[in-house]
Amino acid sequence: MVITTIEIYRLSIPMEPFVIATGTMDYAQNTFIRVNTDEGIYGVGECSAFPMIVGETQNTCLVLARDFAKLWKGKDPLAIHERLAELDLYIAGNKTIKSAFDSALFDLASKHAGLPLYQFLKGERRDITTDITLGIASPEEMAEKAANLQREGAVILKVKLGKDPQTDINRIKAIRKAVGFDMPVRIDANQGWSYEQAVQALQGLEPFKIQYCEQPMRTWNDHLLPQLRTETIVPIMADESVYSHYDAERLCREDACDYINIKFSKSGGIAEALRIDAVAAEFGIPCMIGGMLESRLALAAKVHFAYAAKTVRFYDLDTCMVGHLEDPVIGGVQYDGYRISVSDAPGIGADIDPEYLKKCESWVI
Repeated sequence: MVITTIEIYRLSIPMEPFVIATGTMDYAQNTFIRVNTDEGIYGVGECSAFPMIVGETQNTCLVLARDFAKLWKGKDPLAIHERLAELDLYIAGNKTIKSAFDSALFDLASKHAGLPLYQFLKGERRDITTDITLGIASPEEMAEKAANLQREGAVILKVKLGKDPQTDINRIKAIRKAVGFDMPVRIDANQGWSYEQAVQALQGLEPFKIQYCEQPMRTWNDHLLPQLRTETIVPIMADESVYSHYDAERLCREDACDYINIKFSKSGGIAEALRIDAVAAEFGIPCMIGGMLESRLALAAKVHFAYAAKTVRFYDLDTCMVGHLEDPVIGGVQYDGYRISVSDAPGIGADIDPEYLKKCESWVI
């Protein structure tokens, strides 16, 4: 089997503005690719650029996608690790666009094997319930939205913070007053606090039963994470601090976190995510599978990975639920309220509506 052509699409999905500590997104900056072969089997992949986190934009992804496609044309797509190594030799970093190509290869390989991706990865089904994320707003607005989500059936809240510590404390205080203390609440500062602010915020939040705090500080403060953990009872989850299994091993050895957030857009896709999972398993660190602003297609790949990962215990798979105004996906993740599943179709089990793709800017290599 050889790769004949690769199709690349600018998948811009309009959405309600989404605010985090480091910026605002008003559309999902996604890229969709389809890797075609001489045997008629194709693989699909999607990534979602989040510039203020990973330093990639939709445009950088699209430029590199064309370069990557030229590298792979005429080569064996089933030699997954050889193909991915070629991308890493071509350019350092740029894990977001690499993750789309990684997913396409795993989709194609599992289709070739006649298996759903999770079975190809030696996984098995499990019950998955996602949280739902609240973007940053005033304490009153966030409390009102939290109460509405609870009434609509949400069972876990993920709350974006990372601004002024006292205002952040007031945000959680208002949310707890609105939803009570039985509903799990996890928070994500997106690197927004200094060390001193993190201590102030986390100690102030301790009375409000916080499940954990994601990425309280900038990554250059990783050396302060062990000390921060001694200052608060709120568990710490490393997100932007862990791009690779090397990062995961460093933080685990330094006793710098309680949990790790695995994202394909940071790791480069499934292959590296599995390595992070293996390191976390070695150190007994539970993980979360998370994302940026992906559609139900990329989310399907994440669910397949979660079925196979040893350490994934938390699920932040609401990326298409936080304001997407269009849904171009055929198949993909299915939601029963906030419970998530995928089909047993071969591969990822998802594609993009051909009629929708006709409206997208595209390239064929």
